[in-house]
Amino acid sequence: MRNNNEFLAYLSWAAVSLVWGTTYLAIRIGVEDIPPFLFAGFRWLIAGILLFIFLMLSGKKLPEKKMILHSAIAGILMLGFGNGFIVVAEKWIPSGLTALFVSTLPLWIIIIEAILPGTPKLNLRIAFGILIGLGGISLIFAKDVISITKADYLAGSALILMAVIFWASGTIYSKYKVKNTTPLMNAVIQMLAAGSAQTIAGFFLGEFQAINYFKGDSLYAFLYLIVFGSFLGYVAYIYAISHLPASFVSTYAYINPIIALILGWLILNESLNLVIIISTLIVFSGVYLVKTGNSKAALSLKQK
Repeated sequence: MRNNNEFLAYLSWAAVSLVWGTTYLAIRIGVEDIPPFLFAGFRWLIAGILLFIFLMLSGKKLPEKKMILHSAIAGILMLGFGNGFIVVAEKWIPSGLTALFVSTLPLWIIIIEAILPGTPKLNLRIAFGILIGLGGISLIFAKDVISITKADYLAGSALILMAVIFWASGTIYSKYKVKNTTPLMNAVIQMLAAGSAQTIAGFFLGEFQAINYFKGDSLYAFLYLIVFGSFLGYVAYIYAISHLPASFVSTYAYINPIIALILGWLILNESLNLVIIISTLIVFSGVYLVKTGNSKAALSLKQK
């Protein structure tokens, strides 16, 4: 059973790495017609309600109140603040700069996890893997580093950095605080809590007065985010976090932009140069080091 769970967890991580590499563009298109907090809130509320109905019809039961509260807190941290701030920032920040900031997620994960008692501690292999992966992404988006200093981007850059820290905090909180709850039910509660919070925030920010009707592209982007970004991607993320080390799961942030670049090459005939190919090899070597480093850390923890 453990091997089956582990296999599904790695499969879930691969799904997150692939699917979430396509969502930055969808968000960018969607916020053209719907203000950011309402766009994010409606997305998570619809996904959460539909998935909740499915679970209830399947005979699933709600977890105890304490676990509902823990799931809700994790959801507000990750989706409410984490995803919400990224959606807001993408109205001004280019996707390359967004990807560069998000790729710091594994670094924040290991910093937060390292200071908690009873968790796998940082070792040199994990540290090198994180830094190598971050270096590979930085090589791809080197030109975007200059954009951080632009006055027009400062607010958006700050929002994305805060989003990454909130997402890292929520990930660790979900992994260690939410117990005896199925990943699907955990994901549903997180979606509903975050979606409600974002919709309320949108109301108080006056976003309902700024809503435009969905046009073709923004509607398709919204539906794509519900089906693939939420149903598939987020549920897969929660499952992976439940069964794998958080620092390894977070390496999806290194692979997402590479997937986006490969799709641009395959679909839009964008260039795929030698720098991107070398950077990809660097990133995957970093992911491998994080994977083996976590295995070593887990073994050391068991032996204590």
